[in-house]
Amino acid sequence: MRTGLTDEVIQKLDDYENSNLPDAWKAALALSDHLAGSPKGPIPDDLHTHLAAHFSSIEILRLGALLAVGSGWQRMIEAFGIRPDHYEVGQDAPWSP
Repeated sequence: MRTGLTDEVIQKLDDYENSNLPDAWKAALALSDHLAGSPKGPIPDDLHTHLAAHFSSIEILRLGALLAVGSGWQRMIEAFGIRPDHYEVGQDAPWSP
């Protein structure tokens, strides 16, 4: 909330491509989706063009590195069963469906 991430903005993330979020955000979110494996493989030319319209090459690499660390950190938390401090025995994990 301190950085401007409101509930309204969060609701737009599910369908960010059709939202009124800034184009730079949409490009970053598309990169996040791609790095999450949807689809797999190298960054497509159209995504790279979209990213390059808003970020320098160094910024794109930094964004990718940040997304990779965040994703890896979450997978480690899940693998080791780390729970938040407020977790109570018998409660579903935060990532459970």
